[in-house]
Amino acid sequence: MSDAQALPRRRARPGWRAFAPWLISLAALLVLPLLTSSGTVFTIVNVIAINIVFALSYNMLLGQGGMLSFGHAVFFGLGSYAAIHAMNAIGDASYAGEGLWAHVPVLALPLVGMAAGGLAALVIGWPFCRRAGTAFAMITLGLGELVAASAQMFPSVFGGESGVFSDRMVGPQVFGPELAQPADVYWFMVFWVLVAVFAMWAFTRTPLGRLSNAVRDNAERLQFIGYQPRNVRFMVLIASGAFGGLAGGMAAVNYEIVTPESLGLVPSGLALLMAAVGGLGVFYGPIIGAILVTLMNSLLIDFTEASVLYVGLVFLAVVMFAPRGLGGGVEQVRQAWHDGDLRRRLPGWLGGAGAVALMSIGLIALVELVYQVRHGRDQFAHILGIDVDPSAPWGWAAVVILLATGYGLHRFSAHYREASE
Repeated sequence: MSDAQALPRRRARPGWRAFAPWLISLAALLVLPLLTSSGTVFTIVNVIAINIVFALSYNMLLGQGGMLSFGHAVFFGLGSYAAIHAMNAIGDASYAGEGLWAHVPVLALPLVGMAAGGLAALVIGWPFCRRAGTAFAMITLGLGELVAASAQMFPSVFGGESGVFSDRMVGPQVFGPELAQPADVYWFMVFWVLVAVFAMWAFTRTPLGRLSNAVRDNAERLQFIGYQPRNVRFMVLIASGAFGGLAGGMAAVNYEIVTPESLGLVPSGLALLMAAVGGLGVFYGPIIGAILVTLMNSLLIDFTEASVLYVGLVFLAVVMFAPRGLGGGVEQVRQAWHDGDLRRRLPGWLGGAGAVALMSIGLIALVELVYQVRHGRDQFAHILGIDVDPSAPWGWAAVVILLATGYGLHRFSAHYREASE
């Protein structure tokens, strides 16, 4: 074989850079228990792991397949219920000392959730995959609300409003201690988040993963070359539902309780929020979004009652000023560095980032001032140093100045970016 023929094969082999993110992530997960023993930290990290898998499974639908769904929590919730019932079956069989479930470890419960989520997508997905876009979104919205309402009608399965609870310290122990504390559950989460993320990354490299991108970009052209868009959407929906169910199985083990709220619109909206904030066009984008949104939901609520409003403001800021998400912004910078255009484009990007920062500060100050009018100063305002009397006009004037300056800088940087491209 000539050197010219061997060169493409050598280039096709993945270099160390392809494995660097995996090695760095693994090292960070292994080092974390050495840095802290706080149960709060492990609790938050466990939730982050669940949300990473959930957000990535949603990204398979919207980011890769172009299917906007408002009912993705159906697969998450059904996977959770399947796992929690399996956990109860393991407990009953362990006490009896016989039966198949007596030999099933709790470690395998995410696979039960994965099977339930994939089966649900297989059963209900085929009629809904004929079209994407608005029609698919409205169908999934109705489906999600239908399943959530039906959960109240079958208390023997869904447990009614109180849900179904269980105990994860049952069954045979495999590869570790009992799952008694969040620190013990952490290793369970590390294992499954690495397995799920790698599997979903591998899916993007398969022919079906490539076809999902094609059906997202141009379904008619895909049909002209011999592939049915409906079949591709259906298979992607099954894969996405399966990984959504896997995330639900992880949640069942973590929380030890599942309620009908896990099937509703709020968890589906959370998946959309995490994927959009992180970036739908980049594989690691939903991972960034899951980390950021989970931290905001977990930490801000301790300091202000307006925490949900701040999460909404972050979503609006990303949609308006960074439609490709945080991961998309990172990719733009990386591509500019690769092409040698970073020095020319960086001032415009920095100006845009400064504009967003000024407007964000102005909006935070506005929210805190409005909150003080009704409820008085909260802890978040004290941390930020916003000790302004809402009856004083200069505080409101400062808000107007910040917002106006930020908007002006945004307009200027936008013109600069247009001129530099």
